[in-house]
Amino acid sequence: MKELSIFKGKRVLVTGHTGFKGSWLSQWLLELGAQVTGLALAPLNDQEHFCLAGLEKHLDHQVCDIRDLNGVNQVFAKAKPEILFHLAAQPLVRYSYEAPKETFDTNVGGSLNILEAARRSPNLGAVVFVTTDKCYQNQEWHHGYRENDRLGGHDPYSASKAAAEILFQSYLRSFFDQNPEIGLASGRAGNVIGGGDWAKDRIVPDCIRALAQGNPVRLRNPKATRPWQHVLDPLFGYLKLAARLYENPKAYPDAFNFGPAISSIQPVGRLAEAVVEAWGSGKLEISQDPNAVHEATLLHLNCDLAYQKLDWEPVWGFERAVKETTLWYLKQHQGQSVPELTQTQIKTFTQDLK
Repeated sequence: MKELSIFKGKRVLVTGHTGFKGSWLSQWLLELGAQVTGLALAPLNDQEHFCLAGLEKHLDHQVCDIRDLNGVNQVFAKAKPEILFHLAAQPLVRYSYEAPKETFDTNVGGSLNILEAARRSPNLGAVVFVTTDKCYQNQEWHHGYRENDRLGGHDPYSASKAAAEILFQSYLRSFFDQNPEIGLASGRAGNVIGGGDWAKDRIVPDCIRALAQGNPVRLRNPKATRPWQHVLDPLFGYLKLAARLYENPKAYPDAFNFGPAISSIQPVGRLAEAVVEAWGSGKLEISQDPNAVHEATLLHLNCDLAYQKLDWEPVWGFERAVKETTLWYLKQHQGQSVPELTQTQIKTFTQDLK
């Protein structure tokens, strides 16, 4: 796509590049010809998508905790980024109940460090500050949340992301609005699925682990609905947003939702059924926990702003997203090369944009 050709030769810094979304974004940026520096914690193990895709050999891999301001400043000074994607975070709702301080320290304090380094980076022209759909005060509404709806959070993860959004707005107004050469906006998406996600307590990785071992898929909350989307859809939104901000820094709003079509808002149970269907075998079991921590049962986004201002819309619907995700895992389970799988899906997605 011509609009994304802007990344060719650009120095791009991705925080959280060893994570699920960050590794897919880094691969796509490399395909676009960007000079990518990654800032993140080391991968948890050698089965992470970042490792299996062999990304360390193709970008400047900087192991750094975003809670370490000195370390963050050193990476920025070396990378001299022209474009920044901030994705580094503690990303799990259920884990945030176990480690609330770590969650707030990372998602708020760490983001503060990134913004501090960014405002002192003279070459920086565009920043996409990634948060989540869970930054909104969830009222269990049946209509989608808009960018100007109230922020908030029941659980530590959601609250930390709402706080990060408030922090971002403060820095934007206090420091960046006065600089005509840099554009910033936050990107809000959630419930992304795709190959290479092995996080604990996420439905698709839990399904795949069970299916690969020949075990039944156990569901704790099958009626909860989520706005499921393939990881490449919001990443396409982030890329379009960064490209637009770089070209015209002050022409766009400061927050965008990137969610799927209404038809992709499906119960957890339907998602699990679709994964089993695409895998070709397996069965489901309901295993509800009466002592489970609070999780939202209904949440989705209104993405009219992204449609109108960025000409962005989701490309892969629910069925296609689940199929492509499950086939990635199935082929990887059968021994196919992860770099090939990932690159092929990016190429296929890009072709479907035309």
